[in-house]
Amino acid sequence: MSHPLKTFHPPVRVLMGPGPSDVSARVLLAQARPTIGHLDPAFQDLMEEVKGGLARLFHAPEHACVPLPGPGTCAMEAGIMNMLEPGDVAVVAVNGVFGGRMADMAERAGAEVVRVEQAWGQPVDPEKVEAALWARGAKVLAFVHAETSTGVMSDPGPLCALAREHGAMTIVDCVTSLGGIPVNAAEWRADVIYAGTQKCLSAPPGLAPFAISPRALEAVLARKTKPRTWLYDLRLLMSYWGEGKGGRAYHHTAPVNAVYGLHEAMVAYFEEGEAAAFARHQKTHEQLASGLAALGLDFHVAREHRLPQLNTVIVPEGIDEAKVRGHLLEHFSLEIGAGLGPLKGKVWRIGLMGGSASERHVMICLAALGDALASQGSNVSVRDALKAASR
Repeated sequence: MSHPLKTFHPPVRVLMGPGPSDVSARVLLAQARPTIGHLDPAFQDLMEEVKGGLARLFHAPEHACVPLPGPGTCAMEAGIMNMLEPGDVAVVAVNGVFGGRMADMAERAGAEVVRVEQAWGQPVDPEKVEAALWARGAKVLAFVHAETSTGVMSDPGPLCALAREHGAMTIVDCVTSLGGIPVNAAEWRADVIYAGTQKCLSAPPGLAPFAISPRALEAVLARKTKPRTWLYDLRLLMSYWGEGKGGRAYHHTAPVNAVYGLHEAMVAYFEEGEAAAFARHQKTHEQLASGLAALGLDFHVAREHRLPQLNTVIVPEGIDEAKVRGHLLEHFSLEIGAGLGPLKGKVWRIGLMGGSASERHVMICLAALGDALASQGSNVSVRDALKAASR
């Protein structure tokens, strides 16, 4: 017996997990504008604006910047599959889930992978990376700037400098960092750098901002073998986005309305100003930290390495972390994230990204967490937490 489809009416949530973040009405309305063809001259004009906006976001005036169709993971795959050929050596720093994912992809590309392991919650250690580069003469160094699974930030500047000293190119994952903390491809001299729309840019999921340096693109064009991906073959993609010779060539049907949304999200971001956006993310993080301390909660990551936009909070002993998340969703329509890998069941991941980085979000989260903890017998004061955050 067939079941008739019905119109889906999603619940209204407060999104404070590791992504997506809350999307503003103006961005949602932008995506509802009339669809036009992906080769329409008007859409091609918009594509040029989007490329320019991404270059501003990445601080990458010399890079080719495009939004790839898909989540941030597709940009990770595009970078790794295009930069690596079978037999190449890749040094991959692993201090969380997404560093591990980069290593897995590099192996699938046929590369010999040297994993530089770091404890989850600690930044990538440049000395360990340098030792690996000395030992193996890698073609690529890959690492995560803002590790979403742990809430830790690594410093890309020294890591990119080490790679250049040893003749390697860099792939830098900025999925959670772009728009929330400084990202500067030109200053770091990063070769491939990418992000996602659904984090600090507060656009819906579905596009992955991507930037590649001239020397990295030259290396892609000089490959001896085809990349192990067709959709994300940069030689084909860049021709579609007008970066190749001979004008724009058909490659795929672009997600037109998603590009509208990304464009409007960038318009809103630049209206606020980059410095103001960074300050807002930092301020709300400090408010949350003060309130969490009043609830007796602590962070998994040391203060000097914490991401303001992705907060990993240690689950107190005796508390069922899944029940807390369920309580928040049922009673407050609030979403926070669970821990991954070795942190599963041990931490909550609380996002303060993009539109979710506001004082209102902080206060709702603290009130909801306090209520959930009290429901499991914890002696906490929501009033004290809200007072601490408001200071």
